Amino acid sequence: MRIRATVAAVSGALALSALAVPSAHADGGYGDTTITKVVVDGDNKMSVGTSHPKTIKVSVTAKDNSGIKGAEEFTLKGPDHGYFVTGKPSCTKVGSTTSTCTASVLVDPKVDYLYNTNAGTWYVDAWIDANDDDFVWESKAGSFKFQRASKLTANASPEPVKKGRTITVTGKLSRANWETGKYAGYTNQPVKLQFRKKGSSTYTTVRTLKTNSTGSLSTTVKASTDGYFRYSFAGTSTTPAVNAAGDFVDVK
Repeated sequence: MRIRATVAAVSGALALSALAVPSAHADGGYGDTTITKVVVDGDNKMSVGTSHPKTIKVSVTAKDNSGIKGAEEFTLKGPDHGYFVTGKPSCTKVGSTTSTCTASVLVDPKVDYLYNTNAGTWYVDAWIDANDDDFVWESKAGSFKFQRASKLTANASPEPVKKGRTITVTGKLSRANWETGKYAGYTNQPVKLQFRKKGSSTYTTVRTLKTNSTGSLSTTVKASTDGYFRYSFAGTSTTPAVNAAGDFVDVK
């Protein structure tokens, strides 16, 4: 995998790309510095598609009785030897002894050498320095899901339809294939068929079925009342949850 590290120049926001090597140190530290919280991309989940760059934002909160001085670049480490290195973190005080240090790295599926096996649980390697020269270093200070972006469709037909007649709901679940640069069907996955009655804001599950060998879905239901049909996928460790847009059916 190609690693992209973003560095801010003194004269402005000049971004540089560079190769980086994960730290060879072991977990350790000195004094009373501790890492109390790690948040990646807001909810510790990050999905990447096949064409658009995405920024991974990492926030590490730490405390020391003397206050926090700063942090080294964070290393993000994943399955199959995948890793990224952020730019230099910027630390903001949130209390007399506590600061949150934040940095980011740009991931571009068209430039970085992503493999499908890189999807899964990743860890944040963080080094924090305190004002009194205490420090802490943790190779797995926090974790997050680095996932292959997903898509899901739904189409209910015929429409309009007479009450009591059969409606066929088709769809497809696909996810990013980082190695081909295209989306491909996600096979043998449980997906829920859901229905929302016209005028309601809540979907209820009709049944659960599995995608076939191409990621496709198809099932039938009886037309009863106006409303929206959709498919809903709960996600896996390597692929995020996704809901299809609801398809309205007018029942006569």
